[in-house]
Amino acid sequence: MGIPKDKLKHIFDPFYTTKDKGTGLGLFITHQIIQNNKGNITIDSDVNRGTIVKIRFTKS
Repeated sequence: MGIPKDKLKHIFDPFYTTKDKGTGLGLFITHQIIQNNKGNITIDSDVNRGTIVKIRFTKS
């Protein structure tokens, strides 16, 4: 539960992954789609507590 701070700062980097199998593109692509649609994504995470992901879009 939760994402360590040293890993949290890299989760939107292309090809960053902590898994044995995976490309590390999922959150990178998600971040790009949200930004391209005038939104933002924030992540608040505490190890041993959990993670909160907020996605917000501006009204057109």
